[in-house]
Amino acid sequence: MLAAVTGASGHLGANLVRALIEHKWQVRALVRHDIRALEGLNIERISGDVLDDESLRRAFAGADIVFHLAGRISVVNSDRKKVEAVNITGVQNVVNACIGTNVKRLVHTSSFHAHKQEPLNEPLDESRPLLNTGTYPPYDHSKAEGERIVKSAIAKGVDTIIINPAGMVGPHDYKPSHFGATLISMAQGRLPALVNAGLNWVDNRDVAKGMISACEHAEAGAKYILSGHWVTIEYIAQQVSSITRVKPPQIILPMRVAKAIAPLAAFFDRIRGKQPLFTPISMRELESNPDISHEKASKELRYEPRPLEETIADTINWFQSYGFLT
Repeated sequence: MLAAVTGASGHLGANLVRALIEHKWQVRALVRHDIRALEGLNIERISGDVLDDESLRRAFAGADIVFHLAGRISVVNSDRKKVEAVNITGVQNVVNACIGTNVKRLVHTSSFHAHKQEPLNEPLDESRPLLNTGTYPPYDHSKAEGERIVKSAIAKGVDTIIINPAGMVGPHDYKPSHFGATLISMAQGRLPALVNAGLNWVDNRDVAKGMISACEHAEAGAKYILSGHWVTIEYIAQQVSSITRVKPPQIILPMRVAKAIAPLAAFFDRIRGKQPLFTPISMRELESNPDISHEKASKELRYEPRPLEETIADTINWFQSYGFLT
């Protein structure tokens, strides 16, 4: 089986490509510039991106399956146009290229953020409606619109599976990701404060395994939420501290205080040339539904996320081995 993977050099992509190789699949990766995540792997690489139709056709030609992972994540409003270009226009381009090259099946990566989070006191599962045209963060809105494009293709007979992961964390985080950068700051004792909030986190390796299982076993048009465990940011900081022996931040801000100072914190990060971690949007994302259900995936795919403590330990150890924590 030949699998073409968009976003192959990203955080999830790095783990999916390795899982596909373990499953004895041939892999063709669509990559832009940064190929650190793929170095040393026995795969084919195609230069391009999801906004380049010709490169998509080259990448998908002869492929049995396309795993569409490419996406732009941002926690600042100023990136809205770039986020929507990749996460909306890019999805339409991928669907068109799959149809044009006669790909047998498309596995599309959406997000749990594509759904309406309220009511917060009820589990969020596959039946929860997608976001509408309200005032939502760029990433959330764009993932909902991208999923609508895929659902329209499904209605027209395109064999597609939709995957909605929770917040992802894990090894092979080469860039690193937004939350990966937060873990590094914790491990180095550079995070001044925590927020009294949490999120549902899942290991990228479990998401990759679930995607392959869905590809191999699910019916056309199926949709699966691949979630993990809801824990507080304070709990994660304690886990990091137990591994690194670095004292965790002692200041824990109430959400109302964190939201009030987030614009100023983001401003100072930008003028210092740092990746903004503490922004109004990142605070809003921490108010997501705490109960993200993976019951359907567990029943139909035998999906079972590993303990988050194992994920945090493996991630910190990977950051150490790759040189992020020298």
